[in-house]
Amino acid sequence: MRWGGGGPSFGWTGVGGERESSVRFGETVAFRVGGARRCLGVWRGGRRSVCPGRDAVPVRGTRAQCGECAGIDRARSVAADTVADDPRPYHVYLAWFGDGLVKVGITGVARGSARLLEQGAVAYTWLGRGPLMAARRAEELLRVALGVPDRIPYERKRAVRAGLGDADERGGALVRAHAVAVGLGEWPESLERMPCRVVGHGAAFGLAAIDRVDAVVAGLAEGAVVAGAVAAAAGPDLHLVEPGGRRLVVDTRVLAGWPLERAAVPVSGAGVLVREVPAVQSGLF
Repeated sequence: MRWGGGGPSFGWTGVGGERESSVRFGETVAFRVGGARRCLGVWRGGRRSVCPGRDAVPVRGTRAQCGECAGIDRARSVAADTVADDPRPYHVYLAWFGDGLVKVGITGVARGSARLLEQGAVAYTWLGRGPLMAARRAEELLRVALGVPDRIPYERKRAVRAGLGDADERGGALVRAHAVAVGLGEWPESLERMPCRVVGHGAAFGLAAIDRVDAVVAGLAEGAVVAGAVAAAAGPDLHLVEPGGRRLVVDTRVLAGWPLERAAVPVSGAGVLVREVPAVQSGLF
């Protein structure tokens, strides 16, 4: 699932190249797995390089890449700290995912808020703008000074998503952290400080419709069917209500690499590997 200016969409790759289809709240989706899961290759410079061997990849997991293609991705990755000479400007940001879950990170200025939407950030504010290495130094400075991580396990983000506080509560933690951050004396000179302007993603994600999660799709198999009415979407997660009323979360990274076709009967069937979620979600962590 991808995030752009028009909201969430599914990204598809095939003989005709790359295309997208919008994800609309309230609509029913129904996919059947029509074959084996294969490596998706490498996305670089706005185009996809196909995996030479079209290698099979594990049916579980969120990365639909073989070892060779994953290595190529990592070799030129800002996120993996393997790139130091990128001339493009970067934003430093603070993101809020739920009570006690604030992180610091960086993203390319040209990407706007796409990175925050992809991560499932419920609210965020920019902190600074400048060259990549200055942004990296600020990220490490803030991680230590604020006592916040630069990564949060996705399970923790998902676990607190149901029953979040109101918009004012979401922004309060960011306002306080921003005030401390911009006052630090070790701030890199080449990084421009930016004012605190909290942006919320509650409406974009449809968070008001998420009151609970009953199960999470952990993997698929050939012939599996995933179906339901779209209630919400946040980060890579698609929140579905199945015909029987079960609230199912599909981490769409698990769908990547599978050949999917439209299912004639919108009822989830065999071949879907799910993990039931305890009623008291705080027990997850």
